[in-house]
Amino acid sequence: MLRAKYLNEIETCFTVNPICALLGPRQVGKTTLAKLYIEKHYPGATQAEFFDLEDPQDLARLANPMLMLQNISKPLIIIDEIQRLPELFPILRVLIDQTNRQQKFLILGSASRELIRQSSETLAGRISYIELPPFTLSEVNDTPKLWLQGGFPLAYLAETLEISYRWRQSYITTFLEQDIPNLGFNIPAQQLRRFWLMLAHYHGQIFNASELGRSLSLSDPTIRRYLDILAGTFMVRILNPWAENISKRQVKSPKIYFRDSGILHTLVNIKNFNELYSYHRLGAFWEGFALEQIIQTLDVRPEECYFWATHADAELDLLIFKNGKRLGFEFKYGDRPSTTKSMHIAMTDLKLDHLALIYPGDKIFPLTEQITAYGLETIATGEFITKLQAALK
Repeated sequence: MLRAKYLNEIETCFTVNPICALLGPRQVGKTTLAKLYIEKHYPGATQAEFFDLEDPQDLARLANPMLMLQNISKPLIIIDEIQRLPELFPILRVLIDQTNRQQKFLILGSASRELIRQSSETLAGRISYIELPPFTLSEVNDTPKLWLQGGFPLAYLAETLEISYRWRQSYITTFLEQDIPNLGFNIPAQQLRRFWLMLAHYHGQIFNASELGRSLSLSDPTIRRYLDILAGTFMVRILNPWAENISKRQVKSPKIYFRDSGILHTLVNIKNFNELYSYHRLGAFWEGFALEQIIQTLDVRPEECYFWATHADAELDLLIFKNGKRLGFEFKYGDRPSTTKSMHIAMTDLKLDHLALIYPGDKIFPLTEQITAYGLETIATGEFITKLQAALK
């Protein structure tokens, strides 16, 4: 799959800064995308140099990184799995600041920039970031398959459900036993697995560190550290609460969502559609899937999206600040979408420009002048963006 949107984003980033960081979970397709970018913009063996830091030979080539990199004259240098060698960041800064060099660096990482702190500190003003997610509905047109199997390429494109499920099981094991230690975290794999599994039951709910800590006999700081690690490796989304300047008591703890529905289903042993549709938390699982699709479709940064809730039971599943507008989103797993009292309270208290009720269908229709029902299927056709833009004019 070409993923042309992200190829264009890489090129745009290079018009701003000489370093582009392509970040995302392992096996999401970063290396494939980088090679496609080379084919499109730097064809030929003399145009680009590729280092894979999971390859012992490439690690050996970078044993003396300054000597190695400063003698490369090719216009593009790609460094894959950069988080394995963070001491490269200050060297990249020195190379970039040399006035006679016009090279561009494409660096790929399986951890967020918060976990790779050296990049943001050392390369400030020289680096742009792109997050590559798993496949989304704007790229594929099979919503049930994407929901069940998730968007990791080898999980989504697997020939059978069984192969997809086994691949995801293997991915989880490798993530716990290899990826986490490679990031420098000394955490027993079984302990983190138990935390991850228990976190599945908080999917779509308010996070309670003390409750989880009591269940696992761990301290609150340890629980929060584990959560930050899973968020920093793109496994979970921490959706922070929004506090409006109103007199009502508002919820101040974050909500937790698994970012890939296939990984979530694997952790709770959901293997097929029958097991998914009979699962007791079906609505919450669909809500998390739909929420992630909306965030990715609208290209929303973490600091632009929140949820809102009061202690008097008024709430909004997703609040997005985009281009000076306040957009509200409610997610309802049902085939007869309708407005609720809570929606009208959110419209008034949050001064929303528009409220979208997302449901599992393929139609778009108004519920009130400012509230519209959007079928999740319309993301795949592009109709969702067109209608939403029209509603905001």
